[in-house]
Amino acid sequence: MNLDSEISRLLDLMPATGRMLTKIVSRPQQSKVIDTPFPMPWERGLRPVFINFDLWKQLSRPERDLTLLRGVSVLTGVRWFKPDIYQGITLAGLVGLTAQIVQGDAVGIVVAGALTAIAGNRVWRTNRTLEREITADEEAIKVAIRRGYTQTEASRQLLNAIETIAKIEGRQSLSFTELIRSQNLKTMGNLSPVGVPDIVRQED
Repeated sequence: MNLDSEISRLLDLMPATGRMLTKIVSRPQQSKVIDTPFPMPWERGLRPVFINFDLWKQLSRPERDLTLLRGVSVLTGVRWFKPDIYQGITLAGLVGLTAQIVQGDAVGIVVAGALTAIAGNRVWRTNRTLEREITADEEAIKVAIRRGYTQTEASRQLLNAIETIAKIEGRQSLSFTELIRSQNLKTMGNLSPVGVPDIVRQED
């Protein structure tokens, strides 16, 4: 596999938002096939998609396509600053904390800091729910359809990729999240009539 041509191909595969917000970085030392670290609000610049291309080449091309689209979907789906009560509380808490530090109010610092931490934790959890993981799969499939895949084909390729990556990484079994994602993909790929109940999707 030619590294430069593969990166170029993957960039062309991405949706426009993916090209604007993310970057593909070769990281041969990592044990994961692909890694998309959760972006923190203070981090500036493009969000990295780390790929071990030595492991990456063991996936079929369709599996690579869907895995990349899914990783990009995860990163572009994280929204720290959008109209939401918890984002508002976090921002207000940060402003209050700054003011209390300037004024030297110890009690105010503790209260504002706690408020910021609680609201920030809620924003973090919202971006990392099981529902968000499933949504990332579904968004990746939508992009794949625009790139010429059918929903059935794209769903099955992403399902295959989950299982193949686990084997490449030497994992004996799939995680709970991967099992739920797989069941949803089986439904989308017409491999199973049993979908993922809303109550499970909304677990956090």
